[in-house]
Amino acid sequence: MTDTPAPTLDAIARPGGGLAMVAMDQRESLRHMFDQAGAGRPADDVLVQFKLDVADALGPLASGFLIDRHYGFDRLRDESRLPGSAGLILAADALEQADGGPVEETGLDSHVLAPDFDLTGVAALKLLIIWRRDDNREQRVQLARDFVEAAAARNLLSVLEPVVRATPEEVDAGTWDLDDAIVEAAEELSPLGQSLYKVQVPLAGAGDADAQHAASERLGRAITGPWVVLSQGVDRNRFLPAVEAACRAGASGFLAGRALWSDVVGAGDVPARLREVSVPRLERLVEVVDRKARPWRQA
Repeated sequence: MTDTPAPTLDAIARPGGGLAMVAMDQRESLRHMFDQAGAGRPADDVLVQFKLDVADALGPLASGFLIDRHYGFDRLRDESRLPGSAGLILAADALEQADGGPVEETGLDSHVLAPDFDLTGVAALKLLIIWRRDDNREQRVQLARDFVEAAAARNLLSVLEPVVRATPEEVDAGTWDLDDAIVEAAEELSPLGQSLYKVQVPLAGAGDADAQHAASERLGRAITGPWVVLSQGVDRNRFLPAVEAACRAGASGFLAGRALWSDVVGAGDVPARLREVSVPRLERLVEVVDRKARPWRQA
């Protein structure tokens, strides 16, 4: 009897080796988005249905689809809502988050990583890490190592997603630089052996074409292994050129949520609105990935 072969990023990649993935693992932050959109605080079943509507609309175009275990994972998998071309990615992060506030810290989700948790159909696990220049840096490095090892032990891909934050001291001193922190975090965390590194867009996507490309090249030099960009913190209209700049600088694509569907939250007819605005956005992004992204095997 032979060992099961180790998975590769082909499980969540386009045929040419680029990655065009949809993120739908938001939890309390998604509930807050409904509130901000004037739709009130939604019940759990409203969150689940929104996630399933996004999967139905965008899954056929996506090479991977990320969801959390709390809202919709079982139905997404058990009802076969995704086509075979979209690999299923499951969030394995436990979030410390005040109601309506940002995620402050994360850990490994003991439920997802429990020996008896059913991971059938899952291609990859994802971990969000909040990175700061504080006294907990080494603990976060160890958290990332533990995550990579846990995914490998289950014969699954690992997607590592650091998001950088300033310390109060940096804010008070005026020394905080977002892009320096993104690069420093990449130098510290990306050599840990994850299958894929998911990183914030340089300049928050606000640079002109030359500045965006230069910042993306700087970031690319700091990252070990294949990488993709996320859309959090980037204006929806700036995300596509930011992805193009990142791909020209060596990124293999994107794993994006808000840039695709944030203005659909609270819509009266979510499926229709997704078809109208989100599907064309994803189509344009996929076209950029197919033309510009570095295939993951070349990273």
